[in-house]
Amino acid sequence: MQIASGTVASFHYTLRAEDGAEIENSRNGEPVVYLHGHGNILPALEQQLAGHAAGDTLSVTLEPEQAYGVRRADSIQRVPLKHLHAPGRLRPGMVVAVETEHGARQVTVLKVGKFNADVDTNHPLAGRTLGFEIEVLEVRAASEEEIAHGHAHGAGGHHH
Repeated sequence: MQIASGTVASFHYTLRAEDGAEIENSRNGEPVVYLHGHGNILPALEQQLAGHAAGDTLSVTLEPEQAYGVRRADSIQRVPLKHLHAPGRLRPGMVVAVETEHGARQVTVLKVGKFNADVDTNHPLAGRTLGFEIEVLEVRAASEEEIAHGHAHGAGGHHH
C-alpha cells in the first residue's frame, strides 16, 4: 500500500541542519504516525511522502519557506515572566512555552529581566534549510474514526 489521502503512515526520521549537523532523531523513540492529507505534518514533507510504501527510504530537503518560514526580525517581544512556562529558572537560549490567545506557543528566550523577558516568537527552526532522512515503516488504511477526527489514533498517534 502506498501513502495517499486516507492512509495512516508511520516513519522514523533524522533531521539535519544545512551543515549536516543532526538536530533531532526519532529512531531511539516512537516513530511519527500521521493521517495523510489532513495537515498533521509539514505540507511539503507530506507531499514528498505521497506514493511511498513501507520499506522506502528518502531524503527530503526543505527550504525555510517550505518548513517553518523565514525568520522575521520584527518577532521580538517583551513578555511578563508569569506568561512563560519553563522548568526551572529562565535562561537566554531556552525554548519555552508562552500562553497566547491561540493557545501555547514555543518562543526562544533572549534576555531575562526581573519582571519580563524578551523572547523571539519565530519558530526555533525558522529561517533554516532542513534535511530529513526518512524510513517509511508502515502504511495502512485509516479508520472511519481517524478520518472523521482528522488524525491517526493508537500507538504513536493521538489518544482520546
